[in-house]
Amino acid sequence: DKEVWVGAFIGGPLVAGYQIAKNYKVFGERDKVIKTWFVAIASSIFLFYISMFAPFIDRMPNFIIPLIYTGMAYLLVRIYQGEKIIDFIRSGGKIHSWWKTLGVALLGLAISSGLYLGTFLVVEAIINANVITKNYGTSKHNISFDKTNVQESEIDAIADGFTKTNLFDNGQPWYIFVQKVENNYEIALSTEKSVLKNPENLEFFIQQRKDLQALFPGNKIVFNLIAET
Repeated sequence: DKEVWVGAFIGGPLVAGYQIAKNYKVFGERDKVIKTWFVAIASSIFLFYISMFAPFIDRMPNFIIPLIYTGMAYLLVRIYQGEKIIDFIRSGGKIHSWWKTLGVALLGLAISSGLYLGTFLVVEAIINANVITKNYGTSKHNISFDKTNVQESEIDAIADGFTKTNLFDNGQPWYIFVQKVENNYEIALSTEKSVLKNPENLEFFIQQRKDLQALFPGNKIVFNLIAET
């Protein structure tokens, strides 16, 4: 059970499923091998999903989810295989070495990471398939938007508004993403972390939002300041 704990923590549910299924195979319970693999694969898909789309995931420490599925795997082994493992060892049965456990765990980690990266890239490609970026002004200010969400004419109007508010001057280019939520324009602007920590710097964005709002009386303007890549 300790080797299952280590294998699951390093390699994820797929490794835990592999180890538990191998045990069932040795015990002659082949019908449970398929069920184990089904649970392991379903668990991996579920983890992929929440790691990409769950809104709370960024606020959780990185070790919480591995501890949860590792603890579950450990308990499942203790409950459903614990006595059988003890009887197997007492009757002279051999267990795999820690080196093999670590090797399987690292291989599982590599496979899971590759699957996660591949899934992430596919999802990103699907999400960004309708995303268009337009450049404005001599500084090539970037405004990106989803063409299924916002019309290009609306983006042009927002860019014209930023020109009138003097955000789009001839300085360093701005990187902006515009999303329409009902009748509101949510505008994400890329900025520096230091800006978010200084209330005085925020006054610039507060005034920009007020000036742009005056040009769009029929739409609420929301600024989201993004200080990450």
